[in-house]
Amino acid sequence: MAASNSVQVKHVHVITPADPPPPCLLPLSAIDSQLFLRFTIEYLLIYTPSSALDRSTISSSFRAALSQLLVFYFPLSGRVRERPDGSGLEVVSRSQGALFLEAVSDCYSAADFDRPPRSVAEWRRFLAFSVEDVLDGSPPLVVQLTWLKDGAAAVGVGFNHCICDGIGSAEFLNSFADLAAGRLRAASELKPAPVWDRHLLNPQPQFCHRRSSSPPPEFQRVPDLCRFMSRFTDEPLVPTAVTFGKTHLTRLKSLAHSTRRPGVAAFTAFEVLAAHIWRSWARSLKLPSNQTLKLLFSINVRKRIKPNLPAGYYGNAFVLGCAQATAGELAEKKLDHAASLVKKAKERVGDEHVRHVAESVSDSRACPDSVGVLVLSQWSRLGLEKVDFGMGRPVHVGPVCSDRYCILLPVYNQTDAVKTMLAVPTSAVDKYESLVRNVAT
Repeated sequence: MAASNSVQVKHVHVITPADPPPPCLLPLSAIDSQLFLRFTIEYLLIYTPSSALDRSTISSSFRAALSQLLVFYFPLSGRVRERPDGSGLEVVSRSQGALFLEAVSDCYSAADFDRPPRSVAEWRRFLAFSVEDVLDGSPPLVVQLTWLKDGAAAVGVGFNHCICDGIGSAEFLNSFADLAAGRLRAASELKPAPVWDRHLLNPQPQFCHRRSSSPPPEFQRVPDLCRFMSRFTDEPLVPTAVTFGKTHLTRLKSLAHSTRRPGVAAFTAFEVLAAHIWRSWARSLKLPSNQTLKLLFSINVRKRIKPNLPAGYYGNAFVLGCAQATAGELAEKKLDHAASLVKKAKERVGDEHVRHVAESVSDSRACPDSVGVLVLSQWSRLGLEKVDFGMGRPVHVGPVCSDRYCILLPVYNQTDAVKTMLAVPTSAVDKYESLVRNVAT
């Protein structure tokens, strides 16, 4: 793990909207208020050095752009809390402000991010203000600009997940970058304009009959036959990073299609890659063959519900797809079987399913269990690779901390490539890397 002084924070600024709106209370939706979203999305973007970069000018442009943008994204300068009646969450908006930190590091250069971190928290200091409890009155938005020893820059950003999802946060970052770089003259030119409208994802009266029905599969618990979670708490997790280029992804699709059953539609690159990672992870852990496992992954529902959500909606507009199989099935059956399970999980998600989820989390505070679960998040399609603050596009995009959740990431200058980051128990890491790098099994 890197020393705690590997990054030194030099300045901390509270950034408020340039034109503060009147104080107000903004209710978050049932989907926003879910228990499992009460954490911070943390991005880390690395930009290569350039002699043309003036640190003072870049820093000033960040502060000015953030202040302008918060006029239109003013909830991100408020504070999230539980509603007094316990029915969900709300934002207390009094323009309390977001945080902007300026820092330097004499230990890191841009090339250090070509490899995975040595430990799950090695890069923690690149977002030094870490929010452990998103309801404790902390700012819902934190930005840190760190200058590295070779003149490169690291931009760490933390978003309270209760306020926005991956798509919403990526739209914010691209608008932030466009303003900072001068490509957008004023925040009033944002297209599409940010939309709040959180009532659109609250339970609807016509779905009240579902109150007594079983919860969606992602919320149903499975038996723990092997002290599953102890594998991730009793030994260190080792971060891994594996890049799949276009050739590798084509080979995976061919492998899955070679044994695909008649009548099953062609698989997408996401379906085969998710299935391959899931199988490799499951096999590396050497679990009992009858242990039930789940792959949970986010599905954007902006265009899956009726009516569609408006452009610019930046709240949580996703539900979890759930593929389920035993460890034995994943080990013994071919790639096409796991890919079919992923495809079916996607196909289940329509307007009625989304309303069922909203009803379930609103009524029973349903939450996914951790037993047998691998969570996969697709950052590779968010547009993070385009976030250019006037320093060029990022050469690295990833999480601040690596964890037992798998993240799919964009790869610099490789449109069709995907990098996967996942932290695996020490005893399983060699087997996992061997399996995941071998696309012929």
